[in-house]
Amino acid sequence: MVLVGHFSARDKDHTARMDAAAHTAAAAGARVVGRIVQRRGVSAGGAARMGLPHSTRTVLSPGKAREAADLCARTGADAAVFVTPVTDRQRALLADLFGCPVLGPLTAPPA
Repeated sequence: MVLVGHFSARDKDHTARMDAAAHTAAAAGARVVGRIVQRRGVSAGGAARMGLPHSTRTVLSPGKAREAADLCARTGADAAVFVTPVTDRQRALLADLFGCPVLGPLTAPPA
């Protein structure tokens, strides 16, 4: 699985949150083959929009979504699991782009 997180630049614990998700996945028997982190507000002009997703359709910026899709394809990931919330619509769009199921943070990893 690939872990994906979208975090505000104000969130100083994003690495710990990704590590905790990886630990939980490993404890459930899943193998994490990669991580993608999208930070919001790091670039100039982004501070006012830090809490918002880059895209209401995909949560991620187009470049980061392509990077995640490439990582899923390159590693043969069975799923992409978001550490941060995603809607059903976003999961469906991202699953088409990534070529594998996309799960939200409250969805159990694949068996």
